[in-house]
Amino acid sequence: MNKKIGLKEAMSIGIGGMVGGGIFAVLGLAVSLAQGGTPIAFLFAGILALITSYSYVKLSVAYPDRGGTVKFVNQGFGKTIFSGGINNLLWMSYIIMLSLYASAFGSYAPNLFLIIDKSTDFHIYTSLIIVLATTINYYSIKVVGLIESYAVVIKLVILLSFIAIGIYGLFGNPNLSQLSVANWEAPLKLLTGGMVIFVAYEGFELIANAAPDIKNPEKNIPRAYYYSVVFVILLYIIIAVVTVGSLPFNDIASAEDYVLAEAAKPMLGKIGFTIITIAALISTFSAINASLYGGSRVSYEIAEDDELPHHLTSKLWNQPIGLMITAVATLIIANLLKLESISTAGSVGFLLIFAIVNYAGFKLNKEIKGNKLIPLAGFLLCLMALVILISQQMTTNKTGVIIAISLVGICFIIEWLYKKAKSNS
Repeated sequence: MNKKIGLKEAMSIGIGGMVGGGIFAVLGLAVSLAQGGTPIAFLFAGILALITSYSYVKLSVAYPDRGGTVKFVNQGFGKTIFSGGINNLLWMSYIIMLSLYASAFGSYAPNLFLIIDKSTDFHIYTSLIIVLATTINYYSIKVVGLIESYAVVIKLVILLSFIAIGIYGLFGNPNLSQLSVANWEAPLKLLTGGMVIFVAYEGFELIANAAPDIKNPEKNIPRAYYYSVVFVILLYIIIAVVTVGSLPFNDIASAEDYVLAEAAKPMLGKIGFTIITIAALISTFSAINASLYGGSRVSYEIAEDDELPHHLTSKLWNQPIGLMITAVATLIIANLLKLESISTAGSVGFLLIFAIVNYAGFKLNKEIKGNKLIPLAGFLLCLMALVILISQQMTTNKTGVIIAISLVGICFIIEWLYKKAKSNS
């Protein structure tokens, strides 16, 4: 019998999923794309996450299932090649997110302890943290949960302290003028900036996996989603304001991969830099831990629903075999791709998945007793954001777009081949 979880725990799953490695990994990238309009870019992405969370609320209450997103897609579209392809993409997107977190860890860690040089150390730290988190996942899921619950508290305390000191430090700071409308990028570029960093919000969907265990679900599931998404939107906007108002754009650009630590320097000097670096390492490590577990669960659920070979429900040592596949794929992607390409691929994956979940919410509106227009708006906005992201990034980050589209294609081809082989056997 599973212990039921309350609103506080459900919210910490959502907040922990969003404020994982995302903000540490993509903040510098957001500023390079949106400049002084970075807070607006985070707001755009947050609004899209909030609209999508409506579909998640209704679907989680109607179909509480540990499969979460996998269950909702199958409920909306049946067990077809299409739903299988989307569910494969969800697993792939978990791997992309893991690569993003591992890259962030690899970028921050050399600032604390240099082994050889920054570029070599990046690969050493990125690989080591994936291996360590995989070992912990194999050792005990209980330990994963324990790390996650402590890490959520630690990173929030440090980030909220950063905000408090940062806001105080903004008074009289000459860089405050960087936030003026004159320094904003064009609206379309702001939107693109918001969509590239959309991955920083995707973690709210983890609440869906915990839905069967939430006490008083009718009341607590909606609150858990809405409170956690709104809290994180405000948190990200204020962090963006403090960062852009504290550091000259040139400094932000040169410290793009670890900009949050750099932003603590004007207020607290080297100590501030070190504290934020430690917070980034704790956050990204806990996010890798939790996402590895989540990724292996997704692969297990897909195989159980007969959308991937049943071998994936078998165990290697004491965990689903998908855990090892997830870890190895993460090692390869994190070491081969640049941060912006990883972020773009992750955002493309999640925008497409969220568009489909919104459409499922629209399609099943009678069964889930939901409003028809909000999921429809979410579906159309996710698709629009996806088109804008792909077309804008085609000029500046062609590699990221090609990788993202190839991954989507591969997910559907694998599903088609599996279904074809199955029907022939």
